[in-house]
Amino acid sequence: MVHSEEKTNLIEDGFSSDETNFKSLYGLTSAAENSILNAINNKNTRSLKKLIEPLHPADQADMLERLSDEQINDFLSLLGKSLDPEVLVYLDLNVQEKVIDFIGPKGLAKAIPELHSDDAIEILQELEQADRDVVIKQLPKADRILVEEALSFPESSAGRLMQREFLAFPANWTVGQTIDHMRDQSEENEENFYSVYIVDPAHRLLGVISLARLLSAKRPVRLSNLMESNTRSVNVETDQEEVALLFQQYGLVNMPVIDNAGRLLGVIIVDDIVDVINEEAEEDLQGLTGVSNLSITASFAETAKGRFSWLILNMFTAILASTVIGLFQEEIEKLVALAVLMPIVASMGGNAGTQTVTVAVRALATRQLNYTNLQKFVLKETWLGLVNGFLFAILSMLLAYVWFGDKQIALIMGLAMIANLLFAGLLGTLIPLTLEKFNIDPAISSSVFLTTATDVIGFFTFLGLSALVIL
Repeated sequence: MVHSEEKTNLIEDGFSSDETNFKSLYGLTSAAENSILNAINNKNTRSLKKLIEPLHPADQADMLERLSDEQINDFLSLLGKSLDPEVLVYLDLNVQEKVIDFIGPKGLAKAIPELHSDDAIEILQELEQADRDVVIKQLPKADRILVEEALSFPESSAGRLMQREFLAFPANWTVGQTIDHMRDQSEENEENFYSVYIVDPAHRLLGVISLARLLSAKRPVRLSNLMESNTRSVNVETDQEEVALLFQQYGLVNMPVIDNAGRLLGVIIVDDIVDVINEEAEEDLQGLTGVSNLSITASFAETAKGRFSWLILNMFTAILASTVIGLFQEEIEKLVALAVLMPIVASMGGNAGTQTVTVAVRALATRQLNYTNLQKFVLKETWLGLVNGFLFAILSMLLAYVWFGDKQIALIMGLAMIANLLFAGLLGTLIPLTLEKFNIDPAISSSVFLTTATDVIGFFTFLGLSALVIL
C-alpha cells in the first residue's frame, strides 16, 4: 500500500506550489502522465501500480484515452487484476470497447458485480446482443436477475438509469431503529445516499425523509411522523430526458423510481442526470453540426462514414440553391457584381437563421416553449429578423456602393438583406416547430431545411430584384 505522502510525491513531483494546489483537484498531472508512460514503455509493473493506485478512476480513464492501442494493451497487461472496475464507467465508448475486448466476457462478468447497478447497465447496454448474453450468463444469480430486469425496460428510460441500491424502511420504525440498522449494514451499503424511503409491506412508496432531517430527529420519533408524503417520483418507463428536466426544474439530488403499482424499484441520483444532460446536449450538437460522433477517439472509417452521409444530404440541398442561381445565369454574366455580392446575402440569412434555430431547439428540449408562449416567441424572432435586416441592410448598402459605386446595386443589396433576414427569423422558428409536431427531431433536421431555405430565398430575392431593376 502506498502511503498518502508517497502518493503526493508521485503525483506532484516537479511542480510549483501554485500548480500543486490545482493538481490536488485534478489528479492526472503532466508529471504523473509522463511517469505512467515511462512505466508502460519500460514494462515496469510495480511502478505503474504505484502511480495508478492513488488516481481516481476518472483520471485512470483519462490516461487510458490518451494511449495508443498498443499502449492500452500494455497498460492492461501490466495492471492485470489491479485495474479498478469503476474505470470502465468513465471511459469513452470507443476506448471502453477496446478495454472490454481485452479483458473478455469473463473479466467483464467479474467486474460488473463490483459496480453500481446503474453503471453496470450503462456498460452492458452498449454491447452487442450476443456479447451481452455471454456476459450475463456468467454473472452471479442475484446480479443476473437485476440486470435482466433492468434491460427489459425501454432504452433511455428511468428503468435503465436508476440504481437498485437504496435505503427503504417501514413507516412504524423509529429513528433509532433506522440509524442502528444502517450502522449494522454499513459494510454492505457503502453507496452514497441522500434520502431514505418509507414503504408499506407491499413495498409501495409512502414517503421520503432527507438524511439531514433523519439525523437531526430524536431516536424515539417514528418515521411516519418525519416523512414527506408528497414525494416526487417517476415511472420506470419515463424517458430520461423528462427525468433530467424534473431534476433541473426542482433542483433535486435524487428521485425514486416506481412501477405502475407504485412499488419502489430504484433511485436516480444527480450524477447520472449530469450524464444524461451531457448526452442530450451532445446529441443536439451532433444534429445541428452534422457530426455523427464527437469523440476524438472514434475510428477514421466511422468518422468518415458519419460525416459523408450528412454532407451528401447537404450537397443535394446545395444543388437546389444552385438551380435558383442557374435561372439567372444570363443576368450574372452581364454584371459580375451580382456574383460577388450574392453569397453575402445567403450567408447572412443562414447565420441569422441558425441563431434562431438554436434558441428554438433548446427551448423545445427544455419544455420552455409551448402553446401558451408560441405566438409570442415566433413574433419576437420575426421582429428580430426584421430589425437585424434593416441594420445590416444599411451596412451592406454602404459596402456595395463603396465597392462598385452603383446606387441601384446598393439598393438591391439592402432590400435582399432585409427580406432574407426577415425570413430567416420566421423560418428559424417555424421549421423546428413543424418538425417537432411531426415527431421529427428538430435538432437533427432543422439546419438542413433552414440553410436550403435561406439560400434559395437569398439568391432568388437578390437576383430577381437585379433582373427587374437593372437588367
